[in-house]
Amino acid sequence: MQVIPAGKGAPGKGGSPALVVAGWIVFAVAAFYLLFLGISLVLSSAPDPIGSRAALFVEGARTTLTLTLISGVLGLLIGTLVGLARTSPLWLVRAPAAFYIWVIRGTPLLVQILFVYNALPMILKKLGIQAELNEFSSAVLALALNVGAYNAEVIRAGILAVPRGQNEAARSLGLSGTQTMTSIVLPQALRVVTPPLVNNLVALLKDSSLASSIALLELTLAGSRVS
Repeated sequence: MQVIPAGKGAPGKGGSPALVVAGWIVFAVAAFYLLFLGISLVLSSAPDPIGSRAALFVEGARTTLTLTLISGVLGLLIGTLVGLARTSPLWLVRAPAAFYIWVIRGTPLLVQILFVYNALPMILKKLGIQAELNEFSSAVLALALNVGAYNAEVIRAGILAVPRGQNEAARSLGLSGTQTMTSIVLPQALRVVTPPLVNNLVALLKDSSLASSIALLELTLAGSRVS
């Protein structure tokens, strides 16, 4: 059984997964900057009532993309941790992760946003924790928790898609469970989970419009105000 170590990739393919992820992040930042520039140029030359309010649309677009980027990164971290917990042999680790996914995927995102914005600060206050959540931080937290649940299932499926023989061969070579997961399993799973994770990010971009329900000035609310 051949073990594919991290950094080697599949036969005929090179590049470290970390470098691939970093490249995608750089590409996303550059794409966002160009998108802002394009929006500014197009909207500023549009007739009224849009042209005179181009700055409002640009601010809304900036908030939407910033919200999507931050929530997407946090959701990826949450999804990775929860996805790993779902594959744990320990029931005490699997059960909370499964319960979190069940609750998040079984309730509407709009309800989650309203809960985080209106109810969570009061619940934390009852527990003796002083936390002030504004519109942006509430939307980030709710969206990150939501997309994290969906990312967790994707990552769990990607880990299970790696042939079991890879794990067994790595352990037979003396690698620990952590080394096997980080050096053998996750790099191979990354190629499997990348397309669905991108789909989740696109869905997150669309779902960010629900943040207008708590008066966050993103693109949807900006358009409503102009209307």
